[in-house]
Amino acid sequence: MKLHLQLRQSQTLAPQLIQSLKMLQMPALRLEQTIRQELATNPMLEEIEELEADTDDDEESEFEVAEDEKDKESDDSVDWEEFLFDDDDGYKIRETKEQREEIIEGSAAQTNNLYHHLTEQLHLLKLTEQEQLIGEYIIGNISPDGYLGISVEEMGVELDIPNEKINEVLEMIKRFDPSGIGARNLRESLMIQFRDKGMEGTLAYRIVDEHITDLERKSILQLSKLMGTQEERIQVALEEIKALSPAPAHGRFDQGAMPIVPDLIVERIGDEYVVFHNNSHMPRLRINSSYKQLVKRGNSSSEDTKNYIKQKLEQARWLLNSINQRRSTMIRVMQSIIERQSEFFEKGPAFLKPLIMEDIAQMVDMNVATISRVANSKYVQTPLGVYEIKHFFNSGITREDGSDMSKRSVKQRIREIIEAELAAKPLSDQEIFRRLNEEGIKLARRTVTKYREELKIPSARLRKRVGV
Repeated sequence: MKLHLQLRQSQTLAPQLIQSLKMLQMPALRLEQTIRQELATNPMLEEIEELEADTDDDEESEFEVAEDEKDKESDDSVDWEEFLFDDDDGYKIRETKEQREEIIEGSAAQTNNLYHHLTEQLHLLKLTEQEQLIGEYIIGNISPDGYLGISVEEMGVELDIPNEKINEVLEMIKRFDPSGIGARNLRESLMIQFRDKGMEGTLAYRIVDEHITDLERKSILQLSKLMGTQEERIQVALEEIKALSPAPAHGRFDQGAMPIVPDLIVERIGDEYVVFHNNSHMPRLRINSSYKQLVKRGNSSSEDTKNYIKQKLEQARWLLNSINQRRSTMIRVMQSIIERQSEFFEKGPAFLKPLIMEDIAQMVDMNVATISRVANSKYVQTPLGVYEIKHFFNSGITREDGSDMSKRSVKQRIREIIEAELAAKPLSDQEIFRRLNEEGIKLARRTVTKYREELKIPSARLRKRVGV
């Protein structure tokens, strides 16, 4: 009996945790869309009108109603008259004209982005509720170029779900369009693309699997000896590899179509910098008070209807608590960033210091993956302008003149050097290494290779395009 109770608790908490993490990683406008969709479909939520909100001295009150009412729920406290019972369908929600128009408008506004493309494919699968939530969480961590930015182990810790279960869902997503999606690195993405082409076990597949790190350093003759085959076959295999996409989602989906809306606002008040959450574009929510008023018909309603109301009420509470948690987490992280980057705010962008997410994670006692979610695709309005939060994170190197240069800046310089190369004569990592050294950027040659691979840029041999 005790074991059974613990299992039920785990199943109840997992959806709440997943919802909180999903909301934390949403940029402001996507969060607003999610909230408005919930408003349109969940009768237990209502929006506080502007005039009503102006008379409310407590800015957070609309998010605390859920907690205040947490212990007051009973069958007789539900406003069953919000629903029309139907013998055939079980129950039907009374839907207003405005709600129907809002749902239609929200659907039409969606753009052709990678997140929606993958989510649509996920919804076509026959999955359990837990698998569906895991899938949405995985998709939320796939970068615009198609790579998964978090390990299975990290997801397992954050979701409190066995790695085996997460792997099951991830393997399903790896079979989605575009081919190569959901991989952790270039090698895995190329192998998935070969698999989807039915080319598993071919020479090209084996070269990627066994010797992708040798493609920059080894000649065709050396590769032919490693693979035990003729040079002509190696050349054909390399052409097959070059035909694949190093960034499976690049160029296929809308990027930057939505305007930048900062989640946070930093203002200088006296001698201090204060962080505010930007609520200007967010609907203000609370639990619908009408459900508590009419109780006389509660006992005459069906169990299906009562269970439905309880489910919607629980979902509403999860939503409000997730919004609150997202807001408080982001403010805490930004306050710590200001503390560590005080010279940036006092003296300007040139004084941005090297800072890694592990430093902030220790300061706020959070997981590094949580800090990453706060920083990714979220913006903060500061007295110096609007910045993506991850702008404040950068590991550094010391240049010859003694100045610090962020890892992000070094990688950007590598990208610029490669973009300026001739397509027929791409630069080797050794040549890029030499040019960086001439500019006073001192780092090891293997670091150049590492940064290039992190940028998902293929080796010189695979970048070569004859006749371009």
